[in-house]
Amino acid sequence: MATTAPETEPFSFPASFPVRPFPLYSQRMSSDPAHVVPVPVPDDAVPEYVRALERVAGYLPAGQVPLLRRAWAVGASAHAGQMRRSGEPYITHPVAVAAVLAEQRVDVETLVAAILHDTLEDTPLTRDSIVAEFGETVAELVDGVTKLDKLRFADRQEAAAESFRKMMLAMARDLRVIMIKLADRLHNMRTLGAQTAEARVRIARETLEVYAPIAQRLGMNLVKAELQNLGFRGLHPWRHAVLEKRIRTQPLLRREALERIEAQLAQRLTNEGLQYRLVGRVKSPWSIYSKMRAEGKSFDQVMDVFGFRIVVDSVAGCYHALGVVHSVYKPLDGRFRDFIAIPKANGYQSLHTVLFGPYGSPIEVQIRTSEMDLVAERGIAAHWMYKHGGTGNSAHTRAHSWITGLMESQSGTGSSLEFLENVKVDLFPDEVYLFTPQGDILALPKNSTALDFAYTVHTDVGNHAVAARVDKKLAPLRTKLSSGQKVEVITARSAAPQPQWLEFVVTGKARTAIRHQLKQLEHEDAVQLGHRMLDRALERLQSSLDRLPPARLEAYLAENRYPRLEALLADIALGNRMPAQVARILAMQHPVAADVPNSSEKILITGHERGVITFANCCLPIPGDEIMGYHTTGKGIVVHRMDCPNVADYRKSPERWIAIGWDREVSGDFHSALMVEVENRPGVLAQVAAAIAQADSNIDGVEYLERDSNIASIRFAIEVRDRKHIADVIKKVRRLAVVHGVQRM
Repeated sequence: MATTAPETEPFSFPASFPVRPFPLYSQRMSSDPAHVVPVPVPDDAVPEYVRALERVAGYLPAGQVPLLRRAWAVGASAHAGQMRRSGEPYITHPVAVAAVLAEQRVDVETLVAAILHDTLEDTPLTRDSIVAEFGETVAELVDGVTKLDKLRFADRQEAAAESFRKMMLAMARDLRVIMIKLADRLHNMRTLGAQTAEARVRIARETLEVYAPIAQRLGMNLVKAELQNLGFRGLHPWRHAVLEKRIRTQPLLRREALERIEAQLAQRLTNEGLQYRLVGRVKSPWSIYSKMRAEGKSFDQVMDVFGFRIVVDSVAGCYHALGVVHSVYKPLDGRFRDFIAIPKANGYQSLHTVLFGPYGSPIEVQIRTSEMDLVAERGIAAHWMYKHGGTGNSAHTRAHSWITGLMESQSGTGSSLEFLENVKVDLFPDEVYLFTPQGDILALPKNSTALDFAYTVHTDVGNHAVAARVDKKLAPLRTKLSSGQKVEVITARSAAPQPQWLEFVVTGKARTAIRHQLKQLEHEDAVQLGHRMLDRALERLQSSLDRLPPARLEAYLAENRYPRLEALLADIALGNRMPAQVARILAMQHPVAADVPNSSEKILITGHERGVITFANCCLPIPGDEIMGYHTTGKGIVVHRMDCPNVADYRKSPERWIAIGWDREVSGDFHSALMVEVENRPGVLAQVAAAIAQADSNIDGVEYLERDSNIASIRFAIEVRDRKHIADVIKKVRRLAVVHGVQRM
């Protein structure tokens, strides 16, 4: 039969209570805080809000509850004299954070760390003192949520991103770090009104963009829902107020319809002998606002949906209840989802179905077991609620794997801001579920491509991917995937990531891995080119890298703070150091013949030296052209044709002049451009484009430069292999009767 679960109110306490600071009393120690023997604090000295915390934490063993009072005494002493913007003593905030966590029934270490979570950041209390008082684990948790305010950053955004990275690293070691941070953010959002208008908007936006999605990813839906609603109120207070009022003043007709549907479902479930709990789901202002914006619906259209949750005692009962509700109301085609068989990435499990209601309105029904309901609401926090029974939960396991994946990718990110952006990408709630050839299921964000799938399988698979088979059909790597597809990645040992891959991958792991590999390849190319440039410079001084005394080379590297020779060579290739200057310093003890001519040997290039060779847009050199290189700081060598008009200016800086030529093994396509004069009439552009295509050249762009009633001048940006290829293209184009002239630009 049906039962109704009691609603729990969020912990709160009166506006202000006196706080009496206490010195750090000595005590008998143990590495396990559960066995620390706390010095008693007199009852008459304990304010009501601490007693309220102790009542909420009544689930703890009796011997652990005094630790909370001890932690409060230490925290109150450390925060003595500090006040919140609201006028309350500062210690009331960390105690309230602990109370939020106590509602989740977490362990005593987490509660103690919550009470002390701001002490390292805002008070003289040291980490060693916390270790001495409460043990290493509590100190680790407190340190994990401490911001990096002691360091200097370029701006607030960079500081916040670096603190976030530190928190995620700590979270990888212990998930309780993020639980404390979320509870901290939740209480700050509940008391957001004391902040300035600018701070309210900034904090609310950060909450909606980062912390609420993290709570969702960790399966903590109760926390997520409150963070979203409070964030919406902070960001758009007027919109929130309007929607909240509309929800409260729902028409009587709707309330009656809701009760009638609930009664019909309850009657049929009871007749089937199911033990169940039936709850009508109420939409929050944020969920209504999000759906109105995402689907372009009015308030009435969004509210014209009835929602119910059915909680039963077994998985078999879930499917039994599904059959029952489908017999009461007809299901809408294509709206059934089985998240019990295939859970979401955050461990969420439930059956979802949409029914055609008696009043023409859809009825959304969720069906799950009691344990699934606990995990759906509490997420990773549910792990501690039945931890002592010897079982973990899927939310906890999946959270660990998600964090592990983030930590694997974070080492390759260039900055904390980039890492934060990657985390935001990975927090997308919409997912597709895909099958590997072995039948394993992988969950990826919506719009993921075959390349995202490859990187999800393994970074090496992604780095060497060339194509994919989707449902046994050959598909390019940029193919977007849909739920239920079977994907096999085709790899080649010689394949490597391409810069254009970054344009279509979706997951943070793929984006980070591609960037990291491209940087690695660019570094390798830079080291090789720098080696050749320095060797040429040393040859002019009758020396070489091999003949230099190792001690002198090591001294130069140390003096200029290069960890290895490779770092110096890469810097030379990128134009940050001139090879001639470095060579003179390194060869200073070698006799230099005054009449030794400069080495005329050229540095040969293939054109594919990533990151260190670029081709000037003013002359667009291609293989076969006579070329010169200009050494540019930060860009490496910029290649020009010898007949380029800008070369005359570059000759004024001979120290930056690099003698270069084309390697024998040059392959690939190079950018070039043609100026074509044609008759100005319909169809001419298509004829010229067809001729270029017949010459096996690709057109990158077309631009009309001049145009009158008879003649048009058109610039074609094309790709060619070398001078012979562009000559073939010009020959093809000239044969057209509509072409008056063609020349390379």
